[in-house]
Amino acid sequence: METYFKKGYSKERINQRLKSIEVRKELTDEWENRGVKQGQEFAILTDEITQAWSGLTVKQYKKHKDLKKENLRDNMTNLELVLNMLAEATTTEISKEKKPNTFTENKVIAKQGGTIAGNTRKEKEAKTGKKIVVSINAKQLNENKKISKKE
Repeated sequence: METYFKKGYSKERINQRLKSIEVRKELTDEWENRGVKQGQEFAILTDEITQAWSGLTVKQYKKHKDLKKENLRDNMTNLELVLNMLAEATTTEISKEKKPNTFTENKVIAKQGGTIAGNTRKEKEAKTGKKIVVSINAKQLNENKKISKKE
């Protein structure tokens, strides 16, 4: 929490980011329970989820936001973070119900969880005419907060 505060995050943003960490931890715990290996397999499943909800792989998404080694979630807007949490929480719930036994089964479930959030993204974009997956990163988000406080 202190780290995010030092980075200039608002209290609301810090709370949302901490919640996203909790959601991610529940997912990775579920994957470990299902025999998924940390590292490469986690990365592959994360990529499946991210691509299904955002339309971009993690690598493409980081490039879109002009990130090098920074954490992608730290650089998401509120809506991006909410949809990412929806995708991960949904994947966790499907996994708990379906109880996959193989990596391939976990991959199918990851895509299903991401697709549900992806459908939500597409529906919101259609209704508002605004893209949710944007190039804005944390530095720009923090600059915008400072500008709006001055106005």
